[in-house]
Amino acid sequence: MAASSFTASTIPHPYPFATTTKSSHLLPLSCSFPRNPTPLPSFRLRASSTTVSASAVSTKIEDSRVSGTPSKALPFRVGHGFDLHRLEPGYPLIIGGINIPHDRGCEAHSDGDVLLHCVVDAILGALGLPDIGQIFPDSDPKWKGCASSVFIQESVRLMHEAGYEIGNLDATLILQRPKLSPHKDTFKANLSALLGVDPSVVNIKAKTHEKVDSLGENRSIAAHTVVLLMRK
Repeated sequence: MAASSFTASTIPHPYPFATTTKSSHLLPLSCSFPRNPTPLPSFRLRASSTTVSASAVSTKIEDSRVSGTPSKALPFRVGHGFDLHRLEPGYPLIIGGINIPHDRGCEAHSDGDVLLHCVVDAILGALGLPDIGQIFPDSDPKWKGCASSVFIQESVRLMHEAGYEIGNLDATLILQRPKLSPHKDTFKANLSALLGVDPSVVNIKAKTHEKVDSLGENRSIAAHTVVLLMRK
């Protein structure tokens, strides 16, 4: 049986190394090293002289209009949107552009429409663009009380500018009460009209939160949306 150690003449390099699965450090194999090994090259790291100004890494949206052209043209793009708002007395409950009768509504800078907000974020995300809070910041007074249909129109403009159209869209509303099932067809029709698509590519689901946390205690409302964009 061969010996477990090797001499320098039996190995092509005087420093054989192996890695372990527990660490990325190099560990020497059992071997015999030459008396005067060839020194390993040394490297010195220098800090890069490249500087990046703050303006180069910050996103500044002028009059909320940004370019919708993504960095790479793909045949399909998928985006996910999420939104959540606190429910408080004295506010209207606007969902999908529809005013739903309830004793409380969304506390928000705009009209607080969670469905339209998460649809906008899904489209922007699919295009690789900043989210709705960056393009329409709540620090800007011009968006105070604004109808969320304005945000939908802008996201659709950016989508078409990038050369895409909606393949299909699936949204889930989460609200303990009131029950939203009776309004799903209205949500679907209104959202389809805002997006300029056939209702067959839009799906709306509504769920409670089984009385768990703020959603289940009717202190908040949330929505998720997944959208598929296709090249025109």
